[in-house]
Amino acid sequence: MHSEQLRVAIYTRVSTEDQARDGFSLDAQEKRLKAYSAVRGWEVVDIYRDEGYSGRTVARPEYQRMFSEMDRWDVVLVLKMDRIHRNSVNFTHMMEVLKDNGKDFNSMMEKFDSTTAMGRFVMDIVERMAQLESEQIGERVKIGMTRKAETSSGPMGSPDPYGYTYAGGKLVVVEDEARIVRRIFDMYMDGRTMENIAAALTNANIPSKKGGAWSSQAVCTILPNPIYAGYMRWDGIVRPGTQTAIIPVETFESVNGPIS
Repeated sequence: MHSEQLRVAIYTRVSTEDQARDGFSLDAQEKRLKAYSAVRGWEVVDIYRDEGYSGRTVARPEYQRMFSEMDRWDVVLVLKMDRIHRNSVNFTHMMEVLKDNGKDFNSMMEKFDSTTAMGRFVMDIVERMAQLESEQIGERVKIGMTRKAETSSGPMGSPDPYGYTYAGGKLVVVEDEARIVRRIFDMYMDGRTMENIAAALTNANIPSKKGGAWSSQAVCTILPNPIYAGYMRWDGIVRPGTQTAIIPVETFESVNGPIS
């Protein structure tokens, strides 16, 4: 794409705190970006101005309008990267959206320009750094959850399973559903398949957890879950839980083998 063909969307933003800082008014940003576009031979198709909005959120009317009109422009131009985002996750997501739609990004003061080969190289590095940050956060969360699983007897924060509901941060038995859980185990021990059990429950007009028909997969999530025998399992770690058991341990182990 040749520079003279580029259609530019100028984006300016000022928060309440920024308004007192010299050079960061919307008019000042707009003036510098228009001059920059003229030097580059770019056509300014619109100017999007968000006044009094934080850069840590994407809930900005002009920002949203700009991305709803992507067919009008080829490149987003800002004075500084923090004018459009102060959140690395949101910035990375924006760059992915631009890339997927064949659009470019230019930050005048940081020389961050995805219309050039060097700019695209820098963008790739930024994306990789954001990915690294995301993976490191995931690793820290997993370490924390593993530690909790090893030392705590409470729930791990997963959605409440069929037969239970959360009350005061604890799993409490829902007796109507608990009766169905016991029935599922009984039917399976009688030799019925998961498909047959699901069909029987559906034909009896018994709603699943989500209120619809039962599936063999829904039955399969119940039978091997030690939560019904009073245990908790997370990432291979099984330990006694604080919830009331719905079925005896012996029943669970007759279906699944020893709890481990």
